[in-house]
Amino acid sequence: MSDNKLIESTSLQRQSEHNVQGWERAGSVAGGVIMVGKGLRRGGLFGLIQVAIGGVALARGITGHSSAKSLLEKGRRDIDNVRSRLMDRKP
Repeated sequence: MSDNKLIESTSLQRQSEHNVQGWERAGSVAGGVIMVGKGLRRGGLFGLIQVAIGGVALARGITGHSSAKSLLEKGRRDIDNVRSRLMDRKP
């Protein structure tokens, strides 16, 4: 297989951009560890929910990427684009 082709970047691969940095990232790791620990000690359904939320926060801090934050930033950019288009149309 000498014909190795590079796989083109997909939207899933582009999501690896870091959009969580610095203290926000450290806070996510710390908060995630605390939530997972409390959830494991608590047990039951609410403990499981707490572990899941803590896991998401922990993953956000470790990877440095938040899909929710990406969506919010995209929405903000879209609103700014619409606002600038409306301002350009005014006489």
